[in-house]
Amino acid sequence: MNFYFSAAQVLDRLDAKQGSIKGLIATLPEKDRKRTSALVIETLKYKAVLNDIIHEAKLLKEERKKLTSANLALVLVHDLLLSNGGIQAGDGPIKQAVLRHKTRLKAELQKLKIKRGAGSNAELAHLGDSRASQIPRYVRVNTLLWSTEEAVKYFVSAGYTLSGPFDEESNSKGFAKDEHIPNLLLFNPQISFQDDPFYRAGKIILQDKASCFPAAVLDPPAALDTAVIDATAAPGNKTSHLSALMQNKGKLFAFEKDKRRFSTLEMMLSKARCKNVKAMNTDFLTTDPLDPELSKVTHIEARSLLDPSCSGSGIVNRLDYLLEQEKESESDQDARLHKLASFQLMMIKHAMKFPKVKKIVYSTCSIHAIENEHVVSEALKSDEAKEGNFKLATANDVLPQWPRRGLPEEIGDPRLAECLVRCMPGDDKTNGFFVSCFIRDTSSGEEHTVDKPHKRKLKNESDELDEGEGAQIGDGPRKKKRKKKKKLSQS
Repeated sequence: MNFYFSAAQVLDRLDAKQGSIKGLIATLPEKDRKRTSALVIETLKYKAVLNDIIHEAKLLKEERKKLTSANLALVLVHDLLLSNGGIQAGDGPIKQAVLRHKTRLKAELQKLKIKRGAGSNAELAHLGDSRASQIPRYVRVNTLLWSTEEAVKYFVSAGYTLSGPFDEESNSKGFAKDEHIPNLLLFNPQISFQDDPFYRAGKIILQDKASCFPAAVLDPPAALDTAVIDATAAPGNKTSHLSALMQNKGKLFAFEKDKRRFSTLEMMLSKARCKNVKAMNTDFLTTDPLDPELSKVTHIEARSLLDPSCSGSGIVNRLDYLLEQEKESESDQDARLHKLASFQLMMIKHAMKFPKVKKIVYSTCSIHAIENEHVVSEALKSDEAKEGNFKLATANDVLPQWPRRGLPEEIGDPRLAECLVRCMPGDDKTNGFFVSCFIRDTSSGEEHTVDKPHKRKLKNESDELDEGEGAQIGDGPRKKKRKKKKKLSQS
C-alpha cells in the first residue's frame, strides 16, 4: 500500500502546484521511481474520467472514514478498473473500502464509455498536446564519460542508422546530429531510452534541445581558474552540461534551495561524474557576492524554470500536458506573471552584483513577453546594470545561426531583439524557450564598483582577491581621495 501512498502524495503536490510532473517524480526513491511514476502518469491520463466515476459511485461519500485522500482513491480506482493486475496491495481496510464498490465502479465506467462513444478504455484517455509529436527525442552525449563519435558507433551497433532528421510519421530508427548544439543527437520521439544501459550509467542524458541553449551560450572556459555559478540547478541536466563544457575543470557552484530537488541534483551529478561541481542547498538570492570564494565567479547562469519561478508556458512535452490547467481570468494571469517577472528580475540584478562576473545568461521556459523581453528590458535599466556596465551580447555571440529572435515590439528596439533567442513549440521542434545574455562592457575603460553596503566588507576582504583586483574595485578611489586631502592640508 506504501506504493499507492507515494503516488497519491505526488498527485497532492501537483494539485498544490509545488512542481512539475518530471521534477516531482525525480524526487522519488530510485528503487520505486519507475513503478510509481508509471501509476502517476497513467492516473493523470484518466483523471477526469476517474473523478466522474468516483463521484457517480459515491465512493468518497460512503467510505469517508477509510478513504480520506481523494488522490489515494484515484490511484486505487485506476488500478481496479484500468490495470491488468488490479489493486496491488494486501487485503487491508483501505483496499476493501474500494472493492466493496467494485460492481458499481465498473458499471459507471461502462456508462461513461457509452456516453462518450468510446470503444475501449484507451479512447477515454486525455490526449497530449499535438505539438509534442513534432519534438524529437533529444539525447545529449555526456562528454565527461565518452565522445560523440563513440556514442554514434554505439547506436549504430544497436541497430540505429545515422542518416538525417527523425521521421515523426514512423518508428524509424534513423538518427541525426543536431545542427546547432554540439554533442546532441536527434531520435524519433517514440523511442525511449529509460532502460538503455548507457542512460543508466550517465553516458547519455535526455535533454530538450532548447534547454541546452543556456549552457551553450554561457560557454564557460575549460580552465583551472574558471569559476561559474548555476543559480537554480536542479534537477541537474543543465548543470551537468556546464560541467561537460568545462571538462570538469575549474569550479562550478550549483545552487538549489529545495531539499528534495537538491537530493535529485546530487544524484544526477554523481551519475554524470561531474567532479568540478560544488552543490549547495542554498537560495542563490541569499548569497554574498563578495564571499571570498564566490567573488571570483566570472560566468553565471540565472535561469528561471518551473517549480515555481517560471510559468512554464512553453512546455508541451512530454508529461505536463497531463495537468489540467485551471481557467484563470486575464487579470489573474497578468498578476501571476508580473509576480514571477519580479522574482526573475531579482535574480538577474543579484547576479550583476558579483564583482568579477563577465557574462550572465538568463533563460526561461516561458513564451510570455512579461517573463522574457520585459524582464530583460528592466534589467538593462537597473542600477546594477548601469554600475556594472552590463549590456546585451550581440546576436553573433548568442546562437547566431538560430533564426527565431526576440520580439521587437516587446523590447522596443529591433537591434536588442536580435540579441535574444526564442523557441516556439510546434514550429522549432523544441519546447517553448527564451534565452538572453548580459555581458560586462569594458570598452569604456570605466572601473566596476560595487554598491555602498558592500564597500566596507570588500576592503576587509581585499587580500582574498587576486593581486591588483582589490585596489581596482575598492581601494584605489579611496587612496586617491586621501592623497588629495593631504595636499590640501599642506597648502
